[in-house]
Amino acid sequence: MSGLISINPSLPTAERYLLLEEQVKALVYGEEDLIANLSNIMSALKYGMNYFWVGVYKVAGDQLILGPFQGPVACTRILKGRGVCGNCWERNQAIIVGDVDKFPGHIACSSDTKSEIVLPVRNKEGEVAFVLDIDSNSLNDFNTEDQKGLEKIVTIIESIL
Repeated sequence: MSGLISINPSLPTAERYLLLEEQVKALVYGEEDLIANLSNIMSALKYGMNYFWVGVYKVAGDQLILGPFQGPVACTRILKGRGVCGNCWERNQAIIVGDVDKFPGHIACSSDTKSEIVLPVRNKEGEVAFVLDIDSNSLNDFNTEDQKGLEKIVTIIESIL
């Protein structure tokens, strides 16, 4: 599959995620390389949903290390329990932040980020292997509907680990 991921922004959110899910499944079908797959998934998320920044961080020892992403340059390493991503990893649960300036210990990789949603990606043993981080340059841009849609994308990522 090649070309631009295109999802009509005027569609209802749930429908947009459904279309994105189908396109992501097609992107990874038959490809075994994890980095290639993660790179294409990040691009599909960025351009399909028009996010400000999207990427994954890989768990490595006591820190997260930046993996494939789309958007402005990012923090390279994040300690467990630090910032939104480190808290997501430590808690092993999704976190939605409506205003990053109000999140205790938020790490400002970009001053343009205003809100964020972060989800754990678990390996076959149920341990957090990656953290999916999505940023918006608008306040309160994510909700539980986004979480539900992104959990389906996370399931696809988990299936290729």
